[in-house]
Amino acid sequence: MNTPASDPDALLVEVHAAKLLAVSTRTLQAWRRKSFGPPFVRLGRGVRYRRSDLLSWVATQVRGAAAGA
Repeated sequence: MNTPASDPDALLVEVHAAKLLAVSTRTLQAWRRKSFGPPFVRLGRGVRYRRSDLLSWVATQVRGAAAGA
């Protein structure tokens, strides 16, 4: 059974997404304004992040020597 902590399609609130990425909520907000950062879902006035989207986005951010390995 998938729990919210392990479900890849779980929608995370901004605070939990920021914690997963080790950034502040202000950073996530700034990224959205700049059309940068992980994909997000807008539900009314709320913003949610799918856990799988966050992890996929992080994987695309690898730079330097480790990126080619």
